[in-house]
Amino acid sequence: MAITLTSLADLDRLGFDDIIDVRAPAEYAEDHLPGAISLPVLDDAERARVGTIYKQVSPFSARKIGAALVARNAAAHIEGPLADRPGGWRPLVYCWRGGQRSGSFATILGQIGWRVETIAGGYKAWRGLVVKALYDSPFPAPLLVLDGNTGSAKTEILNLLPGLGVQVLDLEGLANHRGSLFGAVGPQPAQRAFEGRLAMAMAGLDPARPVVVEAESSKVGECRLPPNLWKSMTAAPRITIEAPAPARAAYLLRAYADLTGDRARLAGLVAQLRPLHPAERIAGWLAQAEAGDFAALAEGLMQAHYDPRYARHRSRMPAPVAGITAETLEPGVLPALATKVAQAVLRLGA
Repeated sequence: MAITLTSLADLDRLGFDDIIDVRAPAEYAEDHLPGAISLPVLDDAERARVGTIYKQVSPFSARKIGAALVARNAAAHIEGPLADRPGGWRPLVYCWRGGQRSGSFATILGQIGWRVETIAGGYKAWRGLVVKALYDSPFPAPLLVLDGNTGSAKTEILNLLPGLGVQVLDLEGLANHRGSLFGAVGPQPAQRAFEGRLAMAMAGLDPARPVVVEAESSKVGECRLPPNLWKSMTAAPRITIEAPAPARAAYLLRAYADLTGDRARLAGLVAQLRPLHPAERIAGWLAQAEAGDFAALAEGLMQAHYDPRYARHRSRMPAPVAGITAETLEPGVLPALATKVAQAVLRLGA
């Protein structure tokens, strides 16, 4: 039986024991339904082989070879990852369009006695809901932007707000990036996967309450923000955190300890700024990186690179509606700053 997804919340509401993506590994890696496990009935090479036979020989030959491969791979999954599933197990299976791959695997699982269902339209139907939420619909709740120059502890404060009863949307967390040239923390999701994460996070918001996002550019690392969200962010009221450069530099040394511990990587990132700054400035920054003078390097990068860019960006936006001043950004003061932000959010959302 095929179910029809009508909203992004349907997966949680329907309560399947497992969601199984039977597409090839490359398809799964680009994007998949949240929580889905990968049990491909054709791997990447097998999928390419069947597709070639379909085009160059005949659809019948492709289906016959494909059926043998699917049966072989299905047997491996049943004897392997699914060996411990009980008799009452209820999986949801999908492929690209809800066709032969998911249907074939579901038939085999159903013959065992498991209560298996498929998704009408497969991954494409799910992707359609994501596109509708991000590209065809307005942002679902009142939006506030948490702003402040580089090193203002915005991300850490943002992540303290849910504990104070404030809704947030952590764009950097969804994109797995700290939002600057120096902000990589590991592999980023593909654009489609980022959009799926973002759409699911938005679907869980209470539309009657304000939502706080951190000020970002239109890209977080390599992940692009959907135009509707970006336009909403540029027009949204802003709460700013204001801290002196030495305090921000000290915070950056803690937040980017992984980077200061890898001087070669740090120097490589500084070198990428060559097209934007005079050669002598780049040379000075590289010398500071080599000498381990990270506080001076952080202050120099903020004053000559990041702060001017933030200022130009803000000049095109509405003036802040609330400002919170911090003389230090030591770990012990961040909860109090988060409380002040939460209080401002509640005032603005009243």
